[in-house]
Amino acid sequence: MTFSLPKSIRASASTVLTALSASLLVGASVFASAASAQASSASFGLLDELGRPTPQVVQRVHDFADKPFVPDQVANALRTAITFYAGGGELGGPPLPEDAPPFTQFYWPTVSSHCIGPGLHSTASALVVPGPATTPAPGANAGEVTFVFTALGTPAAAPDQGLMKVYWINLNNFRTGVTPLDNNLINPSGPATLSATAKTGTGRVLAVVDGGVRTQDRVCNFAPTAASFSVR
Repeated sequence: MTFSLPKSIRASASTVLTALSASLLVGASVFASAASAQASSASFGLLDELGRPTPQVVQRVHDFADKPFVPDQVANALRTAITFYAGGGELGGPPLPEDAPPFTQFYWPTVSSHCIGPGLHSTASALVVPGPATTPAPGANAGEVTFVFTALGTPAAAPDQGLMKVYWINLNNFRTGVTPLDNNLINPSGPATLSATAKTGTGRVLAVVDGGVRTQDRVCNFAPTAASFSVR
C-alpha cells in the first residue's frame, strides 16, 4: 500500500533531514573517546586485535539473551548487535545466479532466537533489487523495487505469511508505504525466503524491515534492519 504525505509534513521534511545531518556531525565528535574506550576494552581482553569482541564476550551476550527475564525482542536485538559487531555480516546462503541483477543489501544481519530449534538461532539477511528486473520473484518494473528476506538455516516458508513488512519512504517524492512480504516460491525447499514488490517511484529510499517469518513448523520473529538505496 502507498500513502501521500500531507503538504505540512512535506514542507518540514527538509528541516527534519537537516536536523538528522546535524546530529550525525555531532555524533562524529564522540569517535575519539570511543576509540579510547575501545583501546581500554582491548587491554582487558574484551576485544581481539581487530577490535572485535572476543568469542568469550560473544558467548556472554548470548547467555544473557537466554535469561528468562529478557524479552524475545530484546534477545533478538542483542544477538543481532553482537553478530554484526563480531563481523558476522557475511551470511552466505543460497548462491546467486550468474546473471543476478544489481542489488543492495540491508546494513546489518538480523537474528531470531531459537528459530531453528532450542539454542539454534537463525541469522537472516535482507536485500533490495531496483527495477526493471524480472528476478527475484515477483519482479519489478522501472520505478519499483523487489524486497527479499532470507532466514538462513530454516525449512521452507509456509504458504501464508503477512507478518514480515518493509516500511519505506522515498526522500525525493515523499511517497511512503508498508509492503508485506509473501512466499513467492523462492528457495521452495528452504531456507525460508519472502519477497514483494513496492512502487516507490524514482529517488533515494530509506527502508526498514521488521516482523516475523512463518516456516513449516513455527513463527520466527526478527529484529529490524535497514537500508538506503536509489531507484531509477
